[in-house]
Amino acid sequence: MLDLMPAPHLIFNEWDKHGTCSGLSPSAYFDTVRKARAAVKIPPDYGDVKEPLTVTPSEVEDAFIKANAGLKPTGMAIECDKKRLTEVRLCFSKDLQFRDCAEIAKRSCRRDQLLMPRERGGNG
Repeated sequence: MLDLMPAPHLIFNEWDKHGTCSGLSPSAYFDTVRKARAAVKIPPDYGDVKEPLTVTPSEVEDAFIKANAGLKPTGMAIECDKKRLTEVRLCFSKDLQFRDCAEIAKRSCRRDQLLMPRERGGNG
């Protein structure tokens, strides 16, 4: 999983927080994580960030929606800290189709501008 998650402790945390209650074995759970990641297309402008970009949450949201058929604003959240984009969180059904999830979408970042850090690893 190190090609998808940049540190072993994040992998263990993912299993402890989400995998243990999934009803799946660790292998099956992480196979599903890998399939979910493969279902998401990273927008072209964000696939290989060499230098930090200044973006708005709505620009990131719009780019992901454009790149991923079936994804809607009500099925995602753009997460941030005080200055940076920290995560794009997408909701999936059990059959790995995009789905609405108001509980996640309502937590989306409300900042005017964010820095999108350069890529630290992974496969884009």
